[in-house]
Amino acid sequence: MNFVLHPWQLLLLVLAGWINRQEQDVIEYLRAENCVLREKLGKKRILLNDDQRRRLAVKGKILGRRMLEQMATIATPDTILRWHRELVAAKWDYSRCRNKIGRPPVSAEVVELVLRMARENPSWGYDRIQGALANLGHLISDRSVGNILKAHGIDPAPDRKRQSTWKSFLQCHWDVLASVVFTTIEVWTKSGLVTIYLLFFMELATRRVHFAGSTANPDEPWMLQIARNVSDAEDGFLRDKRYLLMDRDTKFSKEFRDILENVDVKAIRLPPRSPNLSPNLERFIRSIKEECLERMIFFGEKSLHAATLSYIDHYRAERNHQGVGNQLLIPGNEANRIAGEVACRERLGGLLQYYYRDAA
Repeated sequence: MNFVLHPWQLLLLVLAGWINRQEQDVIEYLRAENCVLREKLGKKRILLNDDQRRRLAVKGKILGRRMLEQMATIATPDTILRWHRELVAAKWDYSRCRNKIGRPPVSAEVVELVLRMARENPSWGYDRIQGALANLGHLISDRSVGNILKAHGIDPAPDRKRQSTWKSFLQCHWDVLASVVFTTIEVWTKSGLVTIYLLFFMELATRRVHFAGSTANPDEPWMLQIARNVSDAEDGFLRDKRYLLMDRDTKFSKEFRDILENVDVKAIRLPPRSPNLSPNLERFIRSIKEECLERMIFFGEKSLHAATLSYIDHYRAERNHQGVGNQLLIPGNEANRIAGEVACRERLGGLLQYYYRDAA
């Protein structure tokens, strides 16, 4: 499988926005500054023009009511959300266009194209979007492009390109991204109930999962051996990857990360308490626990290891996934077969089942 390497510059820009504490300090300062200004103004009402209300409405809708209650100072959350509803309603209000003399309005198709190009290409300015529209046969002025973006609360290019999101970073580096996470399960042993740590890696582009190992004591020698295994040039799970997402668990030590760096795999440490930044692997952990591990009692680490491998086989080729259109990740030869008797493949004593048509 061939993978396309992407520039490091985008990575550095995105990481600076996520892991730099200074950004949070700036937000706190701006909130305090807004409160001071409100105190100075007293009960005087701040008059906003239509453009200012549009900008606040679009930004406020993204934040949601709960965050607005903490952040909003110029207007109440209800007012900002009402502005957004009015903005949406105005989009479909054509009454002011009837019998109007002058230049005809820009078509809805062109408006949607302008918005799409601006959102998908943060660095494109008005002229760049105008040229791209001309390539598609739509001739409008750069001023019209600017008016469309302003009407929908979208910032000009210099501001937009500084607002790279985690989603855009993942999309740009999807083929060379992997993630890693620990989970635990209680196992009965001769010494009583013991907590066993299980370590999983996931290839984000395909959701292929690798069970790296399990242990009751994930000390540094064990972790360093895992790092050497997954980064092996011949058959290591990370041999074609460039970035590995991980949380700030101290078990992912500097020595662990250095081994990965030696084979050009950049360790990206996520902000604290942010499982939403690695949603695919976190969803896998929830699935394996709810569908397998928490429904079994394990006597010895060997039975846990076998059950985990069995579930991964089921997860990859026998379990439908809503995130990919409710399809199988890697369909077998029997997938979509329309002839033959219906058969059922069972794993773990019937805990996991897969229905398919047997060959006629």
